[in-house]
This record gives sequence, C-alpha cells and structure tokens, in this order.
Amino acid sequence: MSRALAVILAAGAGVLVGMQAPINARLGRALGSIQAASLSFIVGTVALVTISVISSGGLGTFNDLSRPPWWAFIGGLLGATYVTVAILTVRTLGVSALTAAVIAGQLTIAVVIDRFGLLGVARQPIGPQRIVGLVLLVIGVALVVRR
Repeated sequence: MSRALAVILAAGAGVLVGMQAPINARLGRALGSIQAASLSFIVGTVALVTISVISSGGLGTFNDLSRPPWWAFIGGLLGATYVTVAILTVRTLGVSALTAAVIAGQLTIAVVIDRFGLLGVARQPIGPQRIVGLVLLVIGVALVVRR
C-alpha cells in the first residue's frame, strides 16, 4: 500500500471516529450509556464476523489463541472503554473538544510507544519536531476545550 493511500484511508477512518461519539451518544440517550456501548460493539462484531466469513470462508484463523501474548487480547476492552467514555463525555465537551482531547491522548501514547518500542512496534526516535508537535497539540486542545 502506498503512503498516500494509507494517509487517505487513515483520515477517512478518523472521519468515522469523529462521527462515532455523537451517534453513540444519541443511542445512549435512548437506551442508556452502557447499553449503547454494548449495542455498538454487538453491531461491530456482527459486521466483522460477516466480513470474515465472506472474505475467507470462515473463522478458521481463530484456532490457535495461545500464540498471541496475553496483552494482545485487551484491544476490545480498550475500544469498549473509549466508546463508553465518549458516550459519557460528548454531551459535556461537545464533539470537537472530545475529539481534540482524544487525539492528544492518542498522539501522546503513540510517541511513548514509538520511543520505547512498546507493544511489539519498532523503536522510533523522538526528535524536537515531535516534542514541538505535542506541545502545539496540547495548546490546541486547550483552545478547543475552552468556552
């Protein structure tokens, strides 16, 4: 995959994530926050299982769950936490402030993960540009969150 295509796909995924909180919050007003988060994951699970079955003819790759490290199984828990927190906070913060805070948190942990090579990724240096970028991001969050 080309770098340009990867950036376009990632930006498109970002658009979808930006829409996710208000959509789930609306569902939460109707059903309750935890129930909405649960339903969101059920719908996502059904979609992914359907795509898995259609694309590979089944779920056969689930046969050796002892191969990944233990921490590789918590991705769904992390996603469930994010969705629940987004449902609970979007009403208070608004979509733009929630998104700004989430991106700041994501980029901060991403730089730490890259720097130390955590979670199975290759180490990446943290240069002055990344530090300046993080500082500017924090300033941006403060400006977006401010009323």
